[in-house]
Amino acid sequence: MMTPDYIFKIASTIVLPAWLLLMFASNWKWTSRIVVGVVVTILSITYALFALPMFSAEMFDSFGTLEGVMNLFTDPTSVLIGWIHYLAFDLMVGWFIVNDARREAINRWFLIPCLLFTFMLGPVGFLLYLLLRLVVAKKYFFDFN
Repeated sequence: MMTPDYIFKIASTIVLPAWLLLMFASNWKWTSRIVVGVVVTILSITYALFALPMFSAEMFDSFGTLEGVMNLFTDPTSVLIGWIHYLAFDLMVGWFIVNDARREAINRWFLIPCLLFTFMLGPVGFLLYLLLRLVVAKKYFFDFN
């Protein structure tokens, strides 16, 4: 049965191979396709299937206070939605790190600690990458032109 607990386990499991690809096979032509085109897409579809039926105009008011947000996460389905959100966005940040490091010619082996921290503590891993990027590439700001 597709309970929130079961979906949680599946979502938490399918991100692991994607993170391993980012860490150890970032230059493989299929890595981006699998990470974004398959795993993040599956997470996004799952998110939409669970989040959209729960969506209401009253939810907007809940985002205005910490207590309101805490109340949103009082049932397993809401926590699952939040967890899938984290999994998808942290994975996208990891994918961004790998691609930016490639553009900046940063050795991919230096990225492993950044990616591990991004997987476990999202913003801390990104901050670590920003520091690595500053030291190695001598750049802090991103230029997408």
